[in-house]
Amino acid sequence: MNQVQNFTKGLIKENPVLVLVLGTCPTLATSSNVTNALGMGVAATVVLLCSNIVISALRKVIPDKVRIPCFIVLIAGFVTMVQLLVKAFAPALDASLGIYLPLIVVNCIILGRAEMFAQKNKVIDSAIDGLGMGAGFTLALVAMATIREVFGNGTFMGLPIPVLSENHISILTMAPGGFFVFGLLIAVVNRFFKNKPKKKDLGCAGCPQAEICGGACAEGEVNND
Repeated sequence: MNQVQNFTKGLIKENPVLVLVLGTCPTLATSSNVTNALGMGVAATVVLLCSNIVISALRKVIPDKVRIPCFIVLIAGFVTMVQLLVKAFAPALDASLGIYLPLIVVNCIILGRAEMFAQKNKVIDSAIDGLGMGAGFTLALVAMATIREVFGNGTFMGLPIPVLSENHISILTMAPGGFFVFGLLIAVVNRFFKNKPKKKDLGCAGCPQAEICGGACAEGEVNND
């Protein structure tokens, strides 16, 4: 896998939300509007990038028996740094995201990439993987948030949209609407982007006994005895 494939796999093919179905809780909770979705996506991407780099750099130092606690401590440190930065420079976003910002510590995507990729690969590869997965997470959040905010609230990033602002579907901004849009996007990804299994050749070329019968089965020359 080259560096481009390493990055792009997280966008669609191995999208952490729509394909791997990780981080469902923050996805549903913070995708009611685009501003929150962007904030959560960027924060998670920063933590994912930093944690992947550090864990990859220390992969030969961290004992295997205590790797998970070590990963969590490192991730928690980066989450704390991001949370303090958000509190200082974007207090409104911090108040809007609430508990879901510190809960990035236990986000399955971040711990999963640390366990499955960062501890087994070099720093550069791990950094690119973190960026790709973070971008895929942000892309899924923004896609969900756009649908839910535009059609559920009649706005985009807080700005009213003519006609839709007076004829919006309020349930889309609620929990049932979140699950509906989530399932809809997963169905779209599975239908148009996920690799489909190849059809098996049912002729002689696809038969494991073709060399033995010499094609006689296809001609109806083999008895059932």
